[in-house]
Amino acid sequence: MVERLRASGCVFAEDEAALIAGTARDAAELAAMVDQRVAGQPLEYVVGWASFRGLRIAVDPGVFIPRRRTEFLVGEALRVTVAGSVVVDLCCGAGALGAAVAAERDVSLYAADIEPAAVRCARQNLLPWQGSVYQGDLFEALPSRLRGHIDVLLANVPYVPTDEIRLLPPEARLYEPRVTLDGGPDGLATLRRVAAGAADWLSPGGHLFVETSDQQAPVARAVMVAAGLVAEVVVDDDLGANVVHGIRPAAGHAGGTPAG
Repeated sequence: MVERLRASGCVFAEDEAALIAGTARDAAELAAMVDQRVAGQPLEYVVGWASFRGLRIAVDPGVFIPRRRTEFLVGEALRVTVAGSVVVDLCCGAGALGAAVAAERDVSLYAADIEPAAVRCARQNLLPWQGSVYQGDLFEALPSRLRGHIDVLLANVPYVPTDEIRLLPPEARLYEPRVTLDGGPDGLATLRRVAAGAADWLSPGGHLFVETSDQQAPVARAVMVAAGLVAEVVVDDDLGANVVHGIRPAAGHAGGTPAG
């Protein structure tokens, strides 16, 4: 099994073989899973889950696979999340971000995604925290009672520029839904829509967290400021992660960079 995986291009063949062997229920399923991985299917689809901040997140084929670098976004969000916060995981995919926050804070959790497969997956993953998951386009999916009352908004929006999707690794390009990757001409189309609605949906002092590339981060910050948020860029060089953090100011404060 290790030799087949290595020959197909799996860099961590031993580790992958151990995961597959530990997941398969019998020899026939083991053989089928190895065939799927050798054919190029992402490992997370083969075994049915992804590891994210110590959680095992169920991931079905056709659902965006959470990336390790996005753990940084969750860590930043946890710095401002307190017990009782209203947390929304927008563009939730499998619901990994919402699950990771709820696993460490007692919050009221909501999530939404436009993809039916993602919604089904997120409902399974958020069940332990009584998370409510809705299907629809961004804020349109959310119940109106949340307008103006969201304390922490996690929005892992697609941010790959359309012309750069062809450069992605085959596992992402061929297997993950294009809608979860394609951020428009400059990669910021969905982010602009989220930023435009954020001030209406966030509570006063509420927080928005969005992941971008390092090249996009300054523009993304400017987009948030133009939408009336106070905004900053935070970076984790080890993970190669860039997060833009926006805050809906309290009355009487203008947009800009957060104090401190």
